[in-house]
Amino acid sequence: MKLVSYHFQGQIRIGVQSDEMIIDLLSASREISKSRGLQFASLKNVSDMLSLLEAGDSALSEVRDLVQEVLGMLARREDLLIRKTGAILSTGEVRLTSPIPRPRKNIVCLGLNYHDHWLETAAKRGEPLPSVPVFFTKSPTAVIGPFDDIVYPSATKELDYEVELAVVIWKRGKDVPKEDVSNYVAGYMIMNDVSARDLQRTHKQWFRSKSLDTFAPMGPCLTTRDELDDPHNLDMELRVNDEIRQKSNTQNLIFKIPDILATLSQDMTLEPGDIVATGTPAGVGLGMSPPQYLEVGDVIEAQIKGLGSIRNRVVEKSQ
Repeated sequence: MKLVSYHFQGQIRIGVQSDEMIIDLLSASREISKSRGLQFASLKNVSDMLSLLEAGDSALSEVRDLVQEVLGMLARREDLLIRKTGAILSTGEVRLTSPIPRPRKNIVCLGLNYHDHWLETAAKRGEPLPSVPVFFTKSPTAVIGPFDDIVYPSATKELDYEVELAVVIWKRGKDVPKEDVSNYVAGYMIMNDVSARDLQRTHKQWFRSKSLDTFAPMGPCLTTRDELDDPHNLDMELRVNDEIRQKSNTQNLIFKIPDILATLSQDMTLEPGDIVATGTPAGVGLGMSPPQYLEVGDVIEAQIKGLGSIRNRVVEKSQ
């Protein structure tokens, strides 16, 4: 399933996207319970994506049942019963936000986790290939939706991009063994790890340079793990103004998802809704000769096979 969060009538709501249609989970469950007597007990206390993830396997199972019921009504041309209640919306009626609009914790990221990205950056400085995952974090306030604007901040003159596969945690866990990691994964999203390279050099660490407002576009949806045969064989691409800058495949990850989450969870608790971004391949602006950084007016489109695409424009900071 493709789970989405979206703005509609002044609220942020959650749903499932199917082609050009969104099934609003709360409205659909309420109306189908009323009209057909079906019960969705696990969804009663769900109000957003975080509470849906916390509700666990039973809630996800009920979401699947709900979607099948709605699709069955559409096939029987009974959709007027629920369209008028706002249970079914077209994608043109809403504005998607990040699937998790405000994560509870910092987004965990990996640096130098693609061989070719290490070669274009760290290797040139004489740094060895990482022997363990290189973790850093981004602030939750950096998160924006898949089609929102990236604001060019006054703090930097070297604005860069990074397409990444982001993993969303499904359930609470600590000391998770590698062979059991998949049971803790809810699904996957696209993230653009927007970066201020001059701040990275000046402050000699990555948190500030990665955490400015609008520096974490995400989405367009949370694709549940059952939708992907293998998260380690996904084509990925990033374009700036339709020019391909990054083109790779997740099979080129240095540390795979089981290694990443097993290492991260050692003596540290993972929780539902935690986001872990797995690194970026070669082609970042910093790695070009000369460097090619983003400018106001640029449009960045990042896509990963099976997950869709996100598209963000760089705009000038308002006074």
